[in-house]
Amino acid sequence: MLTENEILAEFTAAQAILKGHFILSSGLHSNTYMQCARVLMDPLRAEKLCAALAQKLIQKLGTNFADIVISPAMGGVIIGYELARQLGLPSIFCERVDGKFQLRRGFNLTREQRVLVVEDVITTGKSSLETFNLVNSFGCKIIGEAALIDRSQDNLEQILGVSTTTLLKLDIKTFSKDNIPEELKNIEAIKPGSRFLTNFSR
Repeated sequence: MLTENEILAEFTAAQAILKGHFILSSGLHSNTYMQCARVLMDPLRAEKLCAALAQKLIQKLGTNFADIVISPAMGGVIIGYELARQLGLPSIFCERVDGKFQLRRGFNLTREQRVLVVEDVITTGKSSLETFNLVNSFGCKIIGEAALIDRSQDNLEQILGVSTTTLLKLDIKTFSKDNIPEELKNIEAIKPGSRFLTNFSR
């Protein structure tokens, strides 16, 4: 099992911890952005991190705890696939169509399937809860949520209402648009997340 310091070292080595002024997918502002795509661009690093996450899931939930993995696009697609591979499960992803998550590309869920939802980074849990709504519409059972990074400032399991397993919990400050510190106001804000793209799913 990787230690927290070893996990953080992987993100640092991948130059995945960015500093500046960022508008997160949640709409919150922060001086730190976790660019998990930088970590996952190295297949060996992705395999190592997802193996550690799979091990934590099995320790927590046992073996054969889920039937399928679903991830919200875009950030969750790679980690969802690799974690599913580690667990020996099929992997699908959902995409925003007119602002709402849907299954496309022939993907489907069947009633009573046990579903593991997988993200790269969780801040407010908004994308996860939207994914839950989609999964619930098929009559499936959400077994839990997994992610590489928990950067929320609250108890995730209380927010999401399901078992939550992450590799690393980071205390990174976030700010509403009405409460941005002076030092951030002087830095141009950028939006690195995919939620703000309007045509990536076409």
